[in-house]
Amino acid sequence: MAKMIQSKYTNDNIPVQSITNGMIYLDNKQKVTGIKIQPRNIFILDYESQNAIVNNLKDVYNIIDYEFWIIAADRPVDINVYLSQLQLLFNSTNSQIRRKMILEDINKANMFMNNNIVDTEYYLLFKEKSDDVIQKRIRNLINAFASAGLNTKQVTNDDLRIILDNFLNGGTTTTFGTVIS
Repeated sequence: MAKMIQSKYTNDNIPVQSITNGMIYLDNKQKVTGIKIQPRNIFILDYESQNAIVNNLKDVYNIIDYEFWIIAADRPVDINVYLSQLQLLFNSTNSQIRRKMILEDINKANMFMNNNIVDTEYYLLFKEKSDDVIQKRIRNLINAFASAGLNTKQVTNDDLRIILDNFLNGGTTTTFGTVIS
């Protein structure tokens, strides 16, 4: 019996060729894609509205007649632009009261940044070879979730990279580049 040679690199064992056009292209010619589901807090709604949304979601999931995965992925929150805008506003404001309020917002934003705050994002992914079937499924999913009161859109390349980072790197985003010797 021949011994299989195991690679010491994780990415050698992952059947991903590329991530392009909102799809993960696999070695077996299949593509993984899907939708990103905008979170919605239904618990702030009245009881009847909550039940209506839950029942509509049951209907959505019952019409899906193919294998799919529901994934929750954490994405780091980047508020650097917001912090920069607050700092500019702080520097251009002369009123001591306004400066104090802006400084409180800056301190709160820095606390969020220092505690690695994340947004949880939700995805419904599926695998398929045919581009026509993929586009039909995406349209059907977006319409079905809209009828259940949820906003969705097709996943982007960035969304798919975040999902892979979460699963392959324990949620730690890789930030290194190419090493040149």
